[in-house]
Amino acid sequence: MSEQRPAAAAAAGRLPVLKTHKVYVGGKFPRSESGRFDRALAPDGTPIANICRCSRKDVRDAVTAARAAQAGWAGRTAYNRGQILYRIAEMLEGRSGQFEALLTAGGATSDEAAAEVQAAVDRLLHYAGWTDKFQQVFSSVNPVATSHFNFSILEAMGVIGVLAPASPLLGLVSSIAPAIAGGNTTVALVTGSQPLPAVTFGEVLNSSDVPGGVVNILTGRRDEMLAPLAAHRDVDALLLCSPDPDVARSAEIEAVHNLKRVAVRPHEDWTDVQSPYEITDLQEVKTTWHPIGS
Repeated sequence: MSEQRPAAAAAAGRLPVLKTHKVYVGGKFPRSESGRFDRALAPDGTPIANICRCSRKDVRDAVTAARAAQAGWAGRTAYNRGQILYRIAEMLEGRSGQFEALLTAGGATSDEAAAEVQAAVDRLLHYAGWTDKFQQVFSSVNPVATSHFNFSILEAMGVIGVLAPASPLLGLVSSIAPAIAGGNTTVALVTGSQPLPAVTFGEVLNSSDVPGGVVNILTGRRDEMLAPLAAHRDVDALLLCSPDPDVARSAEIEAVHNLKRVAVRPHEDWTDVQSPYEITDLQEVKTTWHPIGS
């Protein structure tokens, strides 16, 4: 595993060659246009990898990719989106050992790492099961006083900007999965101190059936990426997974440029955060009138 190489190199008396993790945008793995990087560190301060430090331009490129993919993704059948979420779960399950190693390199115990990977797999399966059911549960036929049928249905909001939680795998999966289950596309900002599981999750997505651009993952510093994402006029909603109220407040101020919906999920423990309401929070209600008779 790449996180074991620095220690082995140090033991051999040579400088380690650290892996530089790229970002995941539009189904590809580009480098940050800024050319900058930060170091991912083990709990004892040992560098274990290089991580791209993305810029405002990277945010714009990711939003462009998400917008290009959104109509096609929302146009797929709900059943097919469920199949694809299930496939992501399969691929993550198959690489569980790798993700457990990444989590333990970040300070988790073996048991904690195994539990988090399994919970992330189960979370994907949970939302895979809801893709073709939430519409039936939350849509309605409305009573009206005229000779019309009146229907309210849910539609994807569009491009969702996600400030990913500090939880390096389960939190990321728990914030992205309900968004894409409902037909949205996402741009996720990974800014925590342990980004390796999140950026490696991009490899899982790339080897599954998710179309390019449905999920985009950027790494870097929150103060450089969040403001341009929140202010971007082609982002339809924000999902802020930070327990810091000042972060949410500053993003909400930027979001007024195009009246984005802002959902705040300040959970620090993502173990039990799963619900169909996580899907409907990122949906719009569309009402249709249809006359009865000729």
